Amino acid sequence: MKIHEEVVALLMEKGLKIATAESCTGGLLAKSITDVAGASEVFDYGIVSYANEIKWGQLGVQRATVETYGAVSEPTAREMAQCAAKNAGADIGLATTGIAGPTGGTAAKPVGTCYIGIYYQNQTTVVCYQTGLTDRAENRKLFARKAFELVKETIDG
Repeated sequence: MKIHEEVVALLMEKGLKIATAESCTGGLLAKSITDVAGASEVFDYGIVSYANEIKWGQLGVQRATVETYGAVSEPTAREMAQCAAKNAGADIGLATTGIAGPTGGTAAKPVGTCYIGIYYQNQTTVVCYQTGLTDRAENRKLFARKAFELVKETIDG
């Protein structure tokens, strides 16, 4: 069983709903969830907030957060996860924001950097994950896999 299938099964078992807010994964989280039969029991809401204006204008991230810390940052991932859950009335908010590549990285935030935010039980955890790769497709797949692994770990406690 693939990790996204495990997560959907776990969400079903626990009676939990998840919402996604994605930047660097570009909808891959939502697609992976909805690839699983019965996903409508656990998933109602996903937003691809690739542009900063969508992050603050539609998702609800504070404009000052993005302007102060950048779109690829722990505070932005934190707010994205919280906003996704609150907008959807979901138990879990899952967010990704990063630099998939092959360009766009800096010394402080190299290509292959992703902040993954998980909001659950009124607490938000953000993990910075770095792949060390510059391949865009591979980075997106690895970011999504890591995000699902973190959801599973978070729910399992």
